[in-house]
Amino acid sequence: MSDSLSIVLFSGTEDKLHAAATIAVGAVAMDRPVNILLMYWALDAFRADRIANDHGLAYDAARPRFNEPVGLVAHIPWLETFRQAKEIGEMSILACSGSLEVLGIDVTTLDPLVDSSGGIATFLLAAEGGQILFI
Repeated sequence: MSDSLSIVLFSGTEDKLHAAATIAVGAVAMDRPVNILLMYWALDAFRADRIANDHGLAYDAARPRFNEPVGLVAHIPWLETFRQAKEIGEMSILACSGSLEVLGIDVTTLDPLVDSSGGIATFLLAAEGGQILFI
């Protein structure tokens, strides 16, 4: 069994991007290879001209709860965390080719953090034998 961790990142909200980045950097710090598949709104968040924008919060994260510092979540540097993960370990970020097509995005317009584009089969081959998370 592989010790790799593969993350299907579907959401493009700040809270989910931060969660994926935190899990990824933790895994690479433990010498686990990480594969990330960007789909739909997560892919949209990695557009070079939008990556630094505020991507908002998921509905359930945006509702105020007693003593919850919701406003601070949007200030967590998920982008920098992803960059650090790539610097300290083995991490590959794949843009889903089907999502690129549906959203009308050209892979060349994505941030350089994204390594390449490919289909589900490409991602599943890289993930084979390891853990897969869906965020």
